[in-house]
Amino acid sequence: MTPDPTALHPVATHPRVVFLKPLVTSPRIVVGDYTYYDDPDDATGFEQRNVLYHFGPERLVIGRFCAIAAGTRFLMAGGDHPVAGPSTFPFTLFGGDWAERTLDVVTAMPSRGDTVVGNDVWFGYRATVMPGVRIGDGAIIAAGAVVTTDVAAYTIVGGNPARPIRQRFGDDDIHRLRRAAWWDWPADLVTRHCRTLMAGTPAEIERIAVANGLERTP
Repeated sequence: MTPDPTALHPVATHPRVVFLKPLVTSPRIVVGDYTYYDDPDDATGFEQRNVLYHFGPERLVIGRFCAIAAGTRFLMAGGDHPVAGPSTFPFTLFGGDWAERTLDVVTAMPSRGDTVVGNDVWFGYRATVMPGVRIGDGAIIAAGAVVTTDVAAYTIVGGNPARPIRQRFGDDDIHRLRRAAWWDWPADLVTRHCRTLMAGTPAEIERIAVANGLERTP
């Protein structure tokens, strides 16, 4: 049986695992089908515990089939402090005269925009993603990594700040996988070929997409 992407707990015996799409309520958080979060403490608290400082208009967009380990944090732009002047203290936050005198400073602060995660991205334990970062399809974020800059598709990064460790595949194979875009296949086709997705080659995945008329231009 294919898992139900609308089920909050897709593995009945493991409440620590949740599909995020049916969980999130904020219109500024967009999550694709089958992306899950695993946390033994409070998986259903993802919006409050794992998406921090989400006060501004910036969105968190996460694609399909992503795997997010416990303690992963997405820091949003609402946590930024002004750095153009001598003090970084957030006077505006405390209201009253301080807010009236400094609101224009806060509203003039530059934003890096939405935080965007592609499809089939794996986040290791306690990874941290900074505001406005874009992470490509098939990337792997190592445990404890602090991602401060964009991550290319099918690249493994780690460290603080995170740096590329290696590409998972060569450029030609990455092109094949992005052309196949298997995460957009119908669920029954994914089910039929899930073993190949886990243990096959990029060329095999591309052939399946072509055979079913599902290839695209990356």
